[in-house]
Amino acid sequence: MKKSLGTFLKNHRILKNLSLRQVETLTKISNAYLSQLENDKIKNPSISTLHKLSEFYKIDFSDLLEVSGISKPKKGSKAKSISSFAFSSENLSSEEEEELIKYLKFLRSQK
Repeated sequence: MKKSLGTFLKNHRILKNLSLRQVETLTKISNAYLSQLENDKIKNPSISTLHKLSEFYKIDFSDLLEVSGISKPKKGSKAKSISSFAFSSENLSSEEEEELIKYLKFLRSQK
């Protein structure tokens, strides 16, 4: 049986012995949003949030995309970064493209 995104994220949080509040403080992702993710209430999480969580939990980004159902496993090929996912042959929805642009702007503003 395939693990849900919520179970996957919750297991990683528990392995790090962190509370939702601690993850919120360290990632700047709201405790309420994290709770909804872990309880599978959010069906279409943003790419930027997933990327931030993949870096925080040290999870391969392509694995997190697969668990979330955004990406299907490809034989012999894994997206190793958000850019390889964004510029792959996958057709992005306008919402996904907008989220990627917002996230890129955010990253660039941090420099």
